[in-house]
Amino acid sequence: MISTIYQPFKNFDFKYKNCFLSGDTFSTPVVETTILPEWLLKAANFSGEEQIKLLDESVRSYNSLKVPCNTEVLSHFVQPLEDKIADAFSKGYAAVSQLDQTELFRWIGKFMYGLIYIEMNAAVRQQQISEDGINMSQGLMHKFGNLHTMLQGIYLDVIFEDFVPWSILVVPLEQTDTPFSFRDEINTITFSLKLNDFGIVACLQDNGTNKRYHGELLKQIEVKPLSAQQFEELCARFYYSAYLFNRLPEYTILPVEGAIYIDAMPLRGTQQKALFDHWQHKTYAQVLQDFWKPWGHTLFEIIKDPTNPMSYFNPPAIPELH
Repeated sequence: MISTIYQPFKNFDFKYKNCFLSGDTFSTPVVETTILPEWLLKAANFSGEEQIKLLDESVRSYNSLKVPCNTEVLSHFVQPLEDKIADAFSKGYAAVSQLDQTELFRWIGKFMYGLIYIEMNAAVRQQQISEDGINMSQGLMHKFGNLHTMLQGIYLDVIFEDFVPWSILVVPLEQTDTPFSFRDEINTITFSLKLNDFGIVACLQDNGTNKRYHGELLKQIEVKPLSAQQFEELCARFYYSAYLFNRLPEYTILPVEGAIYIDAMPLRGTQQKALFDHWQHKTYAQVLQDFWKPWGHTLFEIIKDPTNPMSYFNPPAIPELH
C-alpha cells in the first residue's frame, strides 16, 4: 500500500541510483535498460548506433540512451507492456488502432520520460543546480512531474476520474512499408512516430484539447489512409497547436489503498481567453516547412496565399483563427 507518491522532481533524483519509475519503492536490484527497446530497433532495421542530439547539444547513440529500472518493475510490468506494444506494431495499423489508449499512453510516456530523465541527469551533472533548483521553468517541471505520476500506472493502479490526459491519434498510411522514424517535443510533451502502414501523433498532457481543436480535419480524415505528406502535415498541425495551448493542466492527485486517483481541474479556470493562442499562418507555415523537408517545399510556396497555406488535404480545414 502506498501512502506517498514518488516525486523525483522534488529532490532531483536523476543520478542513476534509483528506478526512474518507482524510485526506491522496490527492494530488488536496479539495472540500466535502453529507452529504445531491442524489438523496436529490430523492427526499424536499426543497429542502435544511429544518433540523436539532446538538448545540451551532446550527440548520443540510441543504444547509449539508458535509464535505471528496478528489476521487478522491469520484468513484471515494463516488459509485458513492451511485449503487448511490440505484438501490435508487428501486425500493423489494424492491431495498433485497437490498442487500449491507456497502454499506448504509458508506452509513449515511458519513452518520453526516459528522454526527460537523461536530460535532467545531464543538467545535474553539469552542475546546473543552484539554491533555487535546476535552471528550468517551474511550469515545465510541474508538467514533467504530472506525467511521471501518471506513468506510475505501469506498475500500480492509476485511475483517471472521468477524463483522459492525452490526445492520441493512430492513423493508417498509404505507404505500407514506411521507414521507422519518430519526433518529439519535450516542452509540450508531444510525440509522433511512423512505421510500415501506421502513424501515431500524441499530445500527452492536454486533456484531449488538441484532438478537439482539430476536430473538423479529423472528421475529414476518419480512417482514410494518409499519404506521407498528409501525415507530416497532420503532425505539423498538432505540434503547432500544442505550442499554442496556453494552459498548464492542474490535477487533484490522491493516493488511496495502493492506487492513485487523478482528477482534472477545469482548464478554463478563471481565465476568459481561449485555450489556444491565436493561430498565425506564417508561423505555422514555418513549422510545416520543417515537416515537409523531404519534399523541398519552400516557405514562399507554402505561404503563397497568406490566408490559406498550402495543404495536402482538401479542403484544408485550418482551425478557425480565434
